[in-house]
Amino acid sequence: MKDETPGLGSAERFESVRAGRVRRTVPVVGFAARAAGGRVVAGLRSRAGDTEAVDRFHDRTAQRYANMLGHSKGVLMKAGQLLSTYDVDPDVGGPLATYQAALQRLQSDAPPMDFATAREVIESDLGRPVEEMFVEFSSEPIAAASIGQVHRARLADGRDVAVKVQYPGVARAIRDDLANTELLATFLKLGMSLTPRAMRTDQRSAAAEVAERIADELDYRHEARSIRRFADLYRGHPFIRVPDVIDSHSGDLVIAMTFLDGVGWAQARTADQELRNQWATAISYFGFGAYRHSNLFNADPHPGNYRFGEDGTVGFVDFGCVKQFPEWVRRGIVTMFRATCEGDRHELYRLMIDHGFVAADTDLSVDDAYQWWAMMASSVNTEQPHTFVPADSTGLVQSMFDDGPIGTAVRKMQIPSDYVMLARINLGINAILSELGATLDTREQLDCLDGLGTPTTPASRAHTAWASRRGLPFGLTPR
Repeated sequence: MKDETPGLGSAERFESVRAGRVRRTVPVVGFAARAAGGRVVAGLRSRAGDTEAVDRFHDRTAQRYANMLGHSKGVLMKAGQLLSTYDVDPDVGGPLATYQAALQRLQSDAPPMDFATAREVIESDLGRPVEEMFVEFSSEPIAAASIGQVHRARLADGRDVAVKVQYPGVARAIRDDLANTELLATFLKLGMSLTPRAMRTDQRSAAAEVAERIADELDYRHEARSIRRFADLYRGHPFIRVPDVIDSHSGDLVIAMTFLDGVGWAQARTADQELRNQWATAISYFGFGAYRHSNLFNADPHPGNYRFGEDGTVGFVDFGCVKQFPEWVRRGIVTMFRATCEGDRHELYRLMIDHGFVAADTDLSVDDAYQWWAMMASSVNTEQPHTFVPADSTGLVQSMFDDGPIGTAVRKMQIPSDYVMLARINLGINAILSELGATLDTREQLDCLDGLGTPTTPASRAHTAWASRRGLPFGLTPR
């Protein structure tokens, strides 16, 4: 579980979030109006010769934006955390990097609830004393987040487990926000207004998608079901590890799962490069294999949710944010990406119209549409093996500020709501691979996952053998 900032004790968390719908929405609307006016003034000053006016505007606005979200708590802070989970290179991302850096404050360590409160939640939810259920239970949490915290414990049969405990009252507080349909839509409109060249999207539909994912994180029984599904799917995988849920020790506010060994992100980033490449391979097969094997996506690609094994395996321990996409969405992404990698520009253009990225009467050219997709697929279409750098995760960001053909293409496209979380998954995974400085044969991996090439690396051979034993589909195989 990643570290985030609740900022208050458990009782205060609940009280600070609750407020009327109008009261919660008005500050966001007011901030949007002030930001829009400030952006116009900064542009006028820049044209008058003040070359730093726009930079000053973005620096000032980013800090105020982060402060507003931090003080808002509840769903606004969660939404801000979603925007801050991958690094943006300032040389590539321009102004958006300024906002991302400011929002990272929302990811700082969270003060945990005291053990007496955690004990009360566990015993009330499971109906038994802690000492009766566990032979050992650490009173100090090993991770604390905005919705709950995790303790290490041991069962009578000797198994080490991680026990995730939800803060009392936090679910009701955040659900009160989610019931305010205007709040998230206004928040997304504000975020898009700060980068006015961005790809268009239906803000209400996008807000509904984000709200659904946040609501899922509050439902521990839903998360337990997701863990079971992923554990069953990846059973016996050579380098992907998923915990098992301990049903007898899980409830509405508590999830107990087998403990996965491994180091955290800070240590992983300083490991030998060969080991980092193995971890990157596991992460990419876990993330991108979902397009081929299951339609089931872990929609929170944050390295704080991973445990890195010295044997090159990676354990995935947080499944609060999971999305199962319709088959036509999965197939659309696979076919569009495949057409891009094969240089089939007209087929790509046809698929973009079919899947709602551009209107049938658009004046976007076939070549400009292809250039945008080629930029997004650059790690696969370059010389192999490919070494990931920050530009691999910030191409979409860069396109928002590009004045050439790619920027023009972006402003004539839109993101269908079903694809909002897919963009976050892909950018998040690429950001992790670039942080690891990973060198991978990405084209060989793509061909392996699509079932169109012969596996040549040890990892691809092991993964293909595992998927074949399990009878799992590849590439375009219908689900």
